[in-house]
Amino acid sequence: MRTITSLLLIVLTAITFSCNQSKSKDAAKENETTQEVAANYKSIEVDIEGMTCEIGCARLIQSKMSKVDGVAYTKVSFESKKGLFTYDSNKLSAEDISEKIGGIAGGDLYSVSKTTAIDLIEDDSIENNEAK
Repeated sequence: MRTITSLLLIVLTAITFSCNQSKSKDAAKENETTQEVAANYKSIEVDIEGMTCEIGCARLIQSKMSKVDGVAYTKVSFESKKGLFTYDSNKLSAEDISEKIGGIAGGDLYSVSKTTAIDLIEDDSIENNEAK
């Protein structure tokens, strides 16, 4: 009888201990997800050298850059030889964007000659007109 009681006590202790560990892991996962940082979007315009056509060059750069983690918007114009990119500055920098463009197609074709920061301007003209 004493052996059965001891065995039962051991089993109950093991169950209690395993449940507490499970709760600790869930709490740790919850803390990890709540520590995410809000995105800080910035926009840049870059002058791209090496493009020779609209489809093969400009669209290729636009397509590749749209798949980069942290890039929210891409627009590349063959005519003006420029690209406009909006990115999360918590994940990327303007230099990272330039390096990624330079690395497309083996790194031999495209290069960024100039980078200009673009201010994101909110259009609040509707609010101003309603207030008048």
